[in-house]
Amino acid sequence: MHLTSRARRTIALAVVPTAVLASGLVIAQASYAAFSATTSNAPNSWSAGSVSLSDDDSDTALFTASGLQPGDTRTSCIVVTSTGSLPSTVKLYGTDPATTNALSSSLHVTVTEGTGGSFGKCSGFTPLSPAAVWSGSLADLGSTATRFSNGIGTWRTAGGSSESRTYQVTVALDAATPNSAQNGTARIGLTWEAQSS
Repeated sequence: MHLTSRARRTIALAVVPTAVLASGLVIAQASYAAFSATTSNAPNSWSAGSVSLSDDDSDTALFTASGLQPGDTRTSCIVVTSTGSLPSTVKLYGTDPATTNALSSSLHVTVTEGTGGSFGKCSGFTPLSPAAVWSGSLADLGSTATRFSNGIGTWRTAGGSSESRTYQVTVALDAATPNSAQNGTARIGLTWEAQSS
């Protein structure tokens, strides 16, 4: 059978909608033929904990002593407070030590941890056991306790609430200080650092 061009076009035009309709029916049947199920977890979130230290010095030096003579002793206290949420280890170390006439070698320093007292006043201070966490010359403190890794102290905070520890610092000019130390000076910063652990 021989079809005319017009008949072929008419058949072709009729075949396309029929094919589209048939494929749509197949897709519709396939989409309704599958089972599905899902489960989900509520939105997840994360937050970091913290370590935080402060002290009661109001940006004032713990010691400003002048005119010392051999045998003189000065004692002062400072309260350090942790308010971090994480358990941490707290260490004390010296920063920026400086001296003239080697005075720091004749200054004997004792650092004691405890409770009670307040900045500059040790009234009510009660030492912990073991009490002294450092005993040596100021020169040694400035050269051996210089950062957290070699700092001094035994305080480990529990984290999650405010915790305080008092540090009593006693500085004595050795009775045998040589004449060469006259008019000498010594200085050092004290830094407390907490690291979570």
